[in-house]
Amino acid sequence: MEDVLKRQKPEVRMRAFRAIDEPETCELFIKGHTEVLTSIGVTKVTSSKNGWADNPAVFVIIVESLDGKKVYGGARVHVSGGSEPLPIEQATGKMDPGVYQLVWARAQQGTGEICGLWNSNELAGYGIGTPLLIRTLIAISSQIGLKSLFALCAPYTVKPVVNCGMVLVDSIGNNGTFYYPKLDLVATAMILHDVSALSKAREDDRLAIFEMRAKPDTFKINELKNKEITIDFQLTIPNLDQWNLAETITAASLTFLGNKIGENAPAFF
Repeated sequence: MEDVLKRQKPEVRMRAFRAIDEPETCELFIKGHTEVLTSIGVTKVTSSKNGWADNPAVFVIIVESLDGKKVYGGARVHVSGGSEPLPIEQATGKMDPGVYQLVWARAQQGTGEICGLWNSNELAGYGIGTPLLIRTLIAISSQIGLKSLFALCAPYTVKPVVNCGMVLVDSIGNNGTFYYPKLDLVATAMILHDVSALSKAREDDRLAIFEMRAKPDTFKINELKNKEITIDFQLTIPNLDQWNLAETITAASLTFLGNKIGENAPAFF
């Protein structure tokens, strides 16, 4: 199989889908994400657990070859009320149970979390990393019907999410921070209050996200970081007629009640 990134003018695709619709693609995502995390010595990250592939409330972005045989990176949106709590709840709930109330309050209007961001070493230097993936996740969240989004950020992802309109959640943890996934690493809880309006986003990030929403399947990038690379976008999520946010919101309330009385509380890490 030819590696398209080795071409003089490589071309890849960023594509959105619901996790349960493409189990084989999810396996490629899991394999790539696991390899990246292992390479940096991290093995216990909630968002890298693989139950999400069977969660009907998870939506995926991948960076792939045009033939779909190679996945170079990706990220996910988890909607509150799926078959498992949000990764931020699983990761921090034992340290601060207040996260359950925080998520539940937002879940009544539709909330989720962006997580699982990764890109392979093959993408290094092309600029198809965290900032672009975050923009794309926020862009597709309006299709899903979400009003708000959480993120539990490693230090290098705080600035990109702030640029896209997220703000610190200082009501949980130590002013919004946790030692996670290891005691020598700090994760920061962030929230985007207005997925549609992006009122606190930088202008260039806001405009890029709006353009992705307006042209989900015709948006294209031909150069990043002064390197020629074509990125075709296919962001219309298939089979959304089978997605029911209202039912998912009801499920989120039941999950919250279970956590509140100590049942089904997620295990740390």
